Amino acid sequence: MIELRPINRADGDAFIREHHRHHGVPVGAIWRHAVHDLDGTLRGVAVVGRPVARELDDGLTCELTRLATDGVHNGCSMLYGAWRKAALAKGYRRGLTYILASEDGASLRAAGLVLLWTVRGRSWNCPSRPRTDKHPTEDKHAYGFGAWRHLMEKAA
Repeated sequence: MIELRPINRADGDAFIREHHRHHGVPVGAIWRHAVHDLDGTLRGVAVVGRPVARELDDGLTCELTRLATDGVHNGCSMLYGAWRKAALAKGYRRGLTYILASEDGASLRAAGLVLLWTVRGRSWNCPSRPRTDKHPTEDKHAYGFGAWRHLMEKAA
């Protein structure tokens, strides 16, 4: 059995550094929450922040920027579901998160999120700003909840 609990930045970031498969700790956050065993053992962390894409940062949209577990059963689904519920309770109209195209998204769908769009994978390295890629460059799927229709119509 696992349960939701709040978590401070230092403990959450340390868990992400140890358990996230392909990213480090995000720079900023609005809030973090965690799942623990009933005995208090930390099993997973979610970090929620402002949308990384500037055009989505409208003050009514939040993005789950990092989620990491140690593989505990239903940990990801519980963290995604708690994010959705908390965001709506705080007045956010919509939320999104990205996963690698090679990941199946079952936990996201179990938490009531839907596939929004796919982002073509790419390197951030370019002649004007050389970089070493430290992240996967494969395609990503955006999943989300809430009122997206008007934003998608505006983009079309």
